[in-house]
Amino acid sequence: EGMALPQRIFFPPEEICMDWQQRQRPGAGLCNLGSTCYINVILQCLTYTPPLANYLLSRDHSQLCHRQGFCMMCIMEAHVRKVLHSSASVIWPRAVVRDLKFIGEEFEPDMAGDAYEFLRCALEAMQRACLSGSSEVDISSQTTTIIHQIFGGFLKSRVTCWRCQAVSDSYKAFLHVLLDIKASSSLTKALEDFVTSKKLDGKYCLKCSKCEKKVTASKRVTVHHVPKVFTVCLERAADHTGKKISKIVEYPEYLDLRPYMSDPAGEPLLYSLYALVVHSGDTCLDGHFFCYTKASNGLWYKMDDESVDNCGIHAVLRQQAYLLFYAR
Repeated sequence: EGMALPQRIFFPPEEICMDWQQRQRPGAGLCNLGSTCYINVILQCLTYTPPLANYLLSRDHSQLCHRQGFCMMCIMEAHVRKVLHSSASVIWPRAVVRDLKFIGEEFEPDMAGDAYEFLRCALEAMQRACLSGSSEVDISSQTTTIIHQIFGGFLKSRVTCWRCQAVSDSYKAFLHVLLDIKASSSLTKALEDFVTSKKLDGKYCLKCSKCEKKVTASKRVTVHHVPKVFTVCLERAADHTGKKISKIVEYPEYLDLRPYMSDPAGEPLLYSLYALVVHSGDTCLDGHFFCYTKASNGLWYKMDDESVDNCGIHAVLRQQAYLLFYAR
């Protein structure tokens, strides 16, 4: 609807398996190689994303990959196999740190970084690896890679002119959603605010194609197509100074995305929390990252660099969460 059909399908969605194909105890902790806790938490959350882990453990990518040099999918494949299949209790994520500049130019091995930025860059690097060797791929086909089939959805943006009531719709693919929490005490309230219509006037006026002049309008963004894995960042940076919003924002173990859809009528779209990242520290520019993940045995673990400790769901739901990962 309003979007061109892909000219080719990189990965068929029906081949994605949302349940763990192998059940086992949690894998290894990750050694902190200086200031790499922001990298470790994202590697752990991706390792415990069932559809991604299933695919990486199948070695489907590396068997067909002809890429010379850096390939994020090959690196992730080797990393996930090592974490989940090694008998070691701690492993060194050396390959990721060694190739950090290829994942994102802003990252330095001995400098602290932001977990959300690393997630963003890691997913984009995996996406580039999936498209490698395929030149001139149309936009719609780019959203059919294994990465988009797992993490990707579409947002719909509807702009309504207040003068002539003309409506214009546009669509945008997403792999994660950034939510403003300044006025929200819960994830559901932040999502409600996200899909609430906003007034565009003054310097935000848009040109109406029907009136052919700049007009006051309203804009409403909704989730048009849901992803299999819904990844949310709760924006904790109060401003550019690095001031941090440290309040607790409640989040549920089970989340229904139906109320935030372009079409809110219909069956619930239920998601289950399986990982979250926590930032501890007074400002966004320093501090420490650790995470909680649900292993394939169905139990929760707190993962703090080298340590992997069993914990209950009550502890998981009481955190000052920064990133939340939900699976259909």
